[in-house]
Amino acid sequence: MKIIKCDYSHGFDAHCEEAVAAAAEDLAAGRLIVYPTETVYGIGADIYNESAVKNLYVAKNRPFDMPLSVAVSDKAMLESIAVLNENADRLIKAFLPGPLTIIIKKQPDVPDIVTSSSQKVGIRIPDNRFALELIRRTGPIVATSANLHGRPDAVDVDAAISDFGDAVDTYVDAGPCTLGQPSTIVWLMDNQVEIVRQGAIPVDKIKEVLEC
Repeated sequence: MKIIKCDYSHGFDAHCEEAVAAAAEDLAAGRLIVYPTETVYGIGADIYNESAVKNLYVAKNRPFDMPLSVAVSDKAMLESIAVLNENADRLIKAFLPGPLTIIIKKQPDVPDIVTSSSQKVGIRIPDNRFALELIRRTGPIVATSANLHGRPDAVDVDAAISDFGDAVDTYVDAGPCTLGQPSTIVWLMDNQVEIVRQGAIPVDKIKEVLEC
């Protein structure tokens, strides 16, 4: 287990570049990392490494029938994971990068273990410099909160360390999360819209954009 500090409040310096490189190396090797986002700390794995994703479920003590969300760095990467529709395009334009997770039809090559064999997937683009730099380097990663199943979300790295200890190889410590609350989750399928979880973005703002 290693803890790497990365203070990018005054710019993304060499220490942060080293942290990105270390985290990317771990992900490529099939290891687990804890990384900062603007909402809460996430525990990450390469979504295409099914063994690593299985280890993440086990580390979190998360039931395998509970799907995992995926973090991407931009719309192009998002389209490699999910099949967008008009409502998704509206939400992406209005809120991403930001604290919004969109659940929508997945692309066929997204492993079933990530989505618990569902044909839909939760996608988000974090509004966090470290997370975006990491994902640009590695490709899509798991985006689920860095806490044991049923425990409070980790808004700082110490909470994640307390829950996971040596089960995670690298913890990136970027200080407390700027928002400290989870993303709003919106389910989209055809013309249907459902607010699955109220989070950092108010429901009325979502409805305003979708005109519903």
